[in-house]
Order: sequence, then structure tokens, then C-alpha cells
Amino acid sequence: MSHPLPPFDAQRAIALAQQTLDIEAQALAEVRQRVGGAFAQAVNRVLHCTGRVVVMGMGKSGHVGRKIAATLASTGTPAMFVHPAEASHGDLGMVTQHDVVLAISNSGEVDELTAILPAIKRLGVPVIAMTGRAQSTLARHADVVLDNAVAKEACPLNLAPTASTTAQLALGDALAVALLDARGFKEEDFARSHPGGSLGRKLLTHVHDLMRTGDAVPRVSPDTGFTAMMREMSNKGLGATAVADEAGRVLGIFTDGDLRRCIEQGRDLRELKAGDVMHRNPRTIRHDVLAVEAADLMEEARITTVLVVDEHGVLAGAINSNDLMRAKVI
Repeated sequence: MSHPLPPFDAQRAIALAQQTLDIEAQALAEVRQRVGGAFAQAVNRVLHCTGRVVVMGMGKSGHVGRKIAATLASTGTPAMFVHPAEASHGDLGMVTQHDVVLAISNSGEVDELTAILPAIKRLGVPVIAMTGRAQSTLARHADVVLDNAVAKEACPLNLAPTASTTAQLALGDALAVALLDARGFKEEDFARSHPGGSLGRKLLTHVHDLMRTGDAVPRVSPDTGFTAMMREMSNKGLGATAVADEAGRVLGIFTDGDLRRCIEQGRDLRELKAGDVMHRNPRTIRHDVLAVEAADLMEEARITTVLVVDEHGVLAGAINSNDLMRAKVI
């Protein structure tokens, strides 16, 4: 039977929120004081593991465990989550003697988890326990114990896992950070495991992946007449054209801005050739550099199109800001 809601008290809600954050912050400060030799042992165990970190936990600890496994995997430590209840019905076969088990339980007495500990130990698999009770069954079976005990939960009833799960999550993050540092994990490594993210696009996408090539690149010779040059620019839609010699070496570039300046100067456009009006020695970029470098060049030079050259300085393509935006590099 549902009960009618009492009148909403905004100030009480704000006070409870602040109290929750205070309790959880205090819990993290207490856990921080207990980080020491056992934590270093856990990092060393995982660092020298030739298999994967198998994370296990039930209930809220299981939800936290899934996140910890995902964080480890994305920062250079192969990891997966295995549900303890499913492990006792066949999924334990996923665990090999080359793995390390990270078992998470605040009480350390969860039946589904303690029931499979003997089988895990028979495999010779090291167990790292993350628990709030250092004398629990889980802790006694573990090779390393990470103590994440909290004085109280943030829940006013001191029942719902709140401060304890925050401590688990933070300790898992600390483990992942220590491991990525010990492995020498870099931005490029992170990008390879996040190819769909913005960092992945910036660190994995090269100019040659996005540049326009072949007939899509506006190109004229120095002897091309002004009218023909403008037709080439209009047809290719980049607002510029490369001026190159027969070997493909870039001699210059002519842009919409150059056209405007010619008109302002009152020059007789019909008598001009590309070589007469091109901007000599234009900025170019190599085809094999990161696309983000093209974006930086455009921003620095306040231009929207850059000619792309190969390792010999021969025209290979062109790229503009729209190409970079479509690829979400900028």
C-alpha cells in the first residue's frame, strides 16, 4: 500500500546531498590513509600477470566491478567481469591459471563469491580481495587484501551501499591509474582502445585518411589563363587551387582571397596567368602526419584549405576545414 508523499522540503534535500558528499569524501580520505604495501603488491601482481584480471562481485559490488574491469581494459590491462553466480555454473571455465582474480565484496561473506574461492585457489590463481572486512572469509582466502572499509554509509538508514561502493570505485580507479603509469601507457595507447572517441580520432586519423585526391584536387600550371584557373576553382569547390609544375611540385596557390585582392587592385584579370597571381611558397602539409596537425596549421595561418604533399614535396592532395569537421577532428 502506497503512502502519500509528505510536502517536499528543498532545503532538507540540499542538506542531505551535502551530507552525503561529506560522508563519502571522509570515507575516501580514510581509505587513502590505508593505501600502502598491500596496494603495491596488488599492482605488482597484476603487472606481471600474463593473462587477464578477472573481476567478480555481487549486487552493487558487481556493478562497480563491471566498471573497474572496463577501466582496466581501456587503460592497458586486459580485464573482464565474471558474475560469481554464473561462475559456479560453468563460467569459471573462463578463468585460467594465467589470470588474477579481483574479488569485490564489502562484507567479504557473499555466498556466491566465497563458494567458488576454493575452486579458484585450486587453479593456482592469485586472488586480490577488495573488502571492508579484513577478517572476512574472502580476506582469509586472498593473497592480497585491499581494505576499503568505511565508517558508515551515506544512506540515512546506514543500509544502502553508498560510501562503501564509492570507496570500491575509487580504489579501482587508483589501481588502474597506478597500472597504466607502471606500463608506460600513453595517449596513443588510449586512443587505440577508443577509436570512436574524440581522442581516438585526433590521434589515429592522418591527413591521407581525409584528404581529397586525384581529380578532386584543383590544380593548374603556371601558364594557365586566369579564366581557366577560375573555372578549375569553381569546379572543385575548395575556394583555392594549387599551381604546380609538370612534375607535380607545388609552386604556389591561388585562393578566393587572392581573387578579391586582384579586383581591389584593379588589375586586368583577362591578361593574367596563374603564375602571375599565385601566392608563392604556400604552406603545405605532409600526407602522413596527423589530421589534427592540419587543423592546427589552419588555425595558426587563418586559412581554410591546405595543400598536401608527399615525402618528395609532390602534390598529393588537398584538405580543408570542412573535411576535418566532418571527421570530427575539430
